[in-house]
Amino acid sequence: MNKTSVASSEHDLRDAYAVALDDIDVSNPELYRNDTWRPYFKRLREEDPVHFCKDSMFGPYWSITKFADIMRVDTSPEIFSSEAKFGGITIMDDNKAVSLPMFIAMDPPKHDEQRLAVSPIVAPENLAKLEGLIRDRTAGVLDSLPLNETFDWVRNVSINLTTQMLATLFDFPWEDRAKLTRWSDVATTIPGAGVIESEEERMSELQECAAYMTRLWNDRVNAEPRNDLISMMAHSQATRNQTPEEFLGNMLLLIVGGNDTTRNSMTGGVVALNEFPNEYRKLCGNPNLVGSMVPEIIRWQTPLAHMRRTALTDTEIGGKSIRKGDKVIMWYVSGNRDPEAIENPDAFIIDRARPRHHLSFGFGIHRCVGNRLAELQLRIIWEELLKRWPNPMQIEVVGAPTRVLSPFVKGYESLPVRINV
Repeated sequence: MNKTSVASSEHDLRDAYAVALDDIDVSNPELYRNDTWRPYFKRLREEDPVHFCKDSMFGPYWSITKFADIMRVDTSPEIFSSEAKFGGITIMDDNKAVSLPMFIAMDPPKHDEQRLAVSPIVAPENLAKLEGLIRDRTAGVLDSLPLNETFDWVRNVSINLTTQMLATLFDFPWEDRAKLTRWSDVATTIPGAGVIESEEERMSELQECAAYMTRLWNDRVNAEPRNDLISMMAHSQATRNQTPEEFLGNMLLLIVGGNDTTRNSMTGGVVALNEFPNEYRKLCGNPNLVGSMVPEIIRWQTPLAHMRRTALTDTEIGGKSIRKGDKVIMWYVSGNRDPEAIENPDAFIIDRARPRHHLSFGFGIHRCVGNRLAELQLRIIWEELLKRWPNPMQIEVVGAPTRVLSPFVKGYESLPVRINV
């Protein structure tokens, strides 16, 4: 890390320890846009790892900040519910999109049945079939990038590649594929953050998504089964008779799930290697480290900062009494920085002994269904990048990233880079 980053970190640390412990609110979206979240979670892990915030823009909530406690919540669906009717899977109660019923926001057995309907898309044999297509698409995007001049990595690479992948998974009309990225952004944003201005605007746009996807569904439900997400759901007994709300909810889940993790990790890897140039040099000296670097990127970035549960009964975590109906937030972004679970967790280390020991994909029944596809896309992009630009710092970050204003999607709006040749 450079001297400016160290000085900034020290300033953030002072701010985090100046506020009263009871007044810490780690759901404040500005912490993520300004990248000042780390010291607040450090303090909570050390002083109050199960922390109650009585007043926030999202209402009162519990913060679970340590790796082991998050694991306990994530693997106890009989105590901590994901059901949409209780609040769903994010802290954002007022977001009508993420409050829709969808299989990530269901408890067993319905969750298991609906998840099973789309699981074949990421089965090992299907990923093997996709690998060549992903590599060809990645090569095409990278070969089109400008050299020796500044461009936006997010727009030109991360959004471009993930949008193409989403269109493939849905067998979505290629010429309209940008709609998928737009719907993903609309579904997860906070009104006023630059994407939409109100919940009414959000749902108006997402009704367009529902109408478009319904047309595709109607075509496929009456045709032979195909190897895309819409056809799989249309021909599954568990999902073919969904309510309109479930249909839109599951479409949005698959769109967002296929977009945010990969897109923001594609950008986060470039940021991390530039912040840790010794790791960049290590990678260029041994490109075989891409395999262990990919899960380290996903841990270090943590593209979804949290998941939410609702207590179904009175219970206790870390000596704190959590009441039935309480909102419980698992801060993956904090658990991935817990030194009791991960050695030197704030460092980006591409050859960790256990690189997949992280929380970014969740645990238990809700573990990310597309985790191996995300890793495949990230592995391919770094293999192809190193083929073209094999020297340290050839992909250079030349300005500060613009980060997303959200306590949920931990991502980037833009990142100015330059490829030096």
